[in-house]
Amino acid sequence: MSETDVMQKVVTILTPYAKNPEALAQVALSTHILEDLKVNSARLVDVVLAFEDEFGIEIADDDVDAVNTVGDAVRLISAKLS
Repeated sequence: MSETDVMQKVVTILTPYAKNPEALAQVALSTHILEDLKVNSARLVDVVLAFEDEFGIEIADDDVDAVNTVGDAVRLISAKLS
């Protein structure tokens, strides 16, 4: 799966949790999930579970702590898929 495909799926998964539609409309790899998209930190667990289900991967707690931007999520997921 290409990084572009992963990015599209990541954005689709984040969409219902994002509270900032303007940032979501202009999402980029550098977009910060909590600060820019205003995803509630408590909902981040749901986002990670959705990533795991969608991509058929397992994400360790330590890996979750390193995911701050959309790009971090895309790179982590791409690495798990390869």
